[in-house]
Amino acid sequence: MPQKLILASGSSIRRQMLERAGVDFDVQVARVDEEMIRDALLVEQASPRDIADTLAEMKARKISDKRPGALVIGCDQVLSFDGRILSKPISVDDARDQLRALRGQRHQLLSAAVIVEDGQPIWRHVGTVRLMMREFSDTFLDGYLSRNWPGIGDSVGAYKLEEEGVRLFSRVEGDYFTVLGMPLLELLSYLTLRGDLQQ
Repeated sequence: MPQKLILASGSSIRRQMLERAGVDFDVQVARVDEEMIRDALLVEQASPRDIADTLAEMKARKISDKRPGALVIGCDQVLSFDGRILSKPISVDDARDQLRALRGQRHQLLSAAVIVEDGQPIWRHVGTVRLMMREFSDTFLDGYLSRNWPGIGDSVGAYKLEEEGVRLFSRVEGDYFTVLGMPLLELLSYLTLRGDLQQ
């Protein structure tokens, strides 16, 4: 019999991805101090991949401790640019600074998913997407921010590719679902192989 599936994330787009894929699951948001964990990992010179993976695992473990027998999915996304990690913008000015820095440059999005059962990770995957931002004008940037703030404030890099943010880019190399914040195809494949989703 399939086990109960729980998404340990408050992200509406992650929830929508699973719902649209026809997956039956509950949502229980994990409360972890992401900034403190990320800062500690950066001090240890952890790679962007390891940071995304660790944060995803910690979120899943937090909920797994309260829900024995369930499969808990933890997710995290990291933006890697020019040797540093960008966080979600805290203000419209911060968003403007991030987008000016990214303009005309390449960066990477890393989306991690970890499944934890009874406090132990049983599956993990980190997807990577390479993105090239176009040389948009300051006029376009100002209009974009006025139309999309504060909605883009909960996205690393101050954009949502599924919305007007797609106009910021000239090239995207990689999986679309990974850009949205979850390596969905790999996750569904694993759950199908386990028998939690119909083959």
